Amino acid sequence: MTSHPAFIQVGALADGFAPNSHILAPVADLEGRTFVLTFTDGAVQTLRFGPASSVDVERTTAGAAPTRKCHACRVTSVRAGIYFVDYVDASGSPIDESGKPVAVSTSYVLDLKKQLCTLVTGLLPGEKETRIDAFTRVELGMELTGVQAEIRHGVIGPDAEFNGTALHQPTTELIGMRNLYTYSATERYEHIYLNENFYAWQCLSGVEAGLGDVDRCHTIGIDTALYLFVWREKVVPTLGVLMIDLERMKTDGKIFGYEGSRFDALSNFPVGAHAVVLNVTRHPG
Repeated sequence: MTSHPAFIQVGALADGFAPNSHILAPVADLEGRTFVLTFTDGAVQTLRFGPASSVDVERTTAGAAPTRKCHACRVTSVRAGIYFVDYVDASGSPIDESGKPVAVSTSYVLDLKKQLCTLVTGLLPGEKETRIDAFTRVELGMELTGVQAEIRHGVIGPDAEFNGTALHQPTTELIGMRNLYTYSATERYEHIYLNENFYAWQCLSGVEAGLGDVDRCHTIGIDTALYLFVWREKVVPTLGVLMIDLERMKTDGKIFGYEGSRFDALSNFPVGAHAVVLNVTRHPG
């Protein structure tokens, strides 16, 4: 009789990934530095990095008063001159269907080599939306996942001009790859990048051993063989934001979701893996 693999909550996943994880050590390279990020929609954010892994974020949007807030953050660098900055703001809007503030996941790629930036803002669905079944979502014309991710691109510098600027862009370069990611001595996953919108994953060993699915994804080209990979899972609300460096064969990023099934606590934990390209499939045109 075969066993029945069971999906687990993100908090339990964090517990499985934590021991002897292959995450990158945080770096202090940005401490004391200030960066002005100008996005294509005209919004401006000023990041002031302080000691003890903190960042003060000031946002300026046309027609609204500037806002400013300090966050504890994690800063890593998978490739020289390119930084991944991540934090969660659980103190503000929007409000879910129960009237509770929704936590906002915020991840930046700061590309100091090209003076470019990419911002990923993620939201988890509340309990009511999470419990809408897949068939109902299809009937209503909704995405199968309730996890939202907004990806915005811009430049580093005030009063930016975008004429002719080659920003970070979506890429199809991962399509057809079948990659092995080893996150620790116990946690190993396989990814198959199917097309621009979906990838398949399976857990070869670890706390999700035997599980697999096909989920929504987004791939942004950052530099040669360096990608920002974002995925949004539909069974257990999960947002993944990962830097994949296929020159160094290393990844680093985070996974964000609920701690358990009560929707009253969050888990935002770092992940990092050693990568192997197992094979590449090229379909005939």
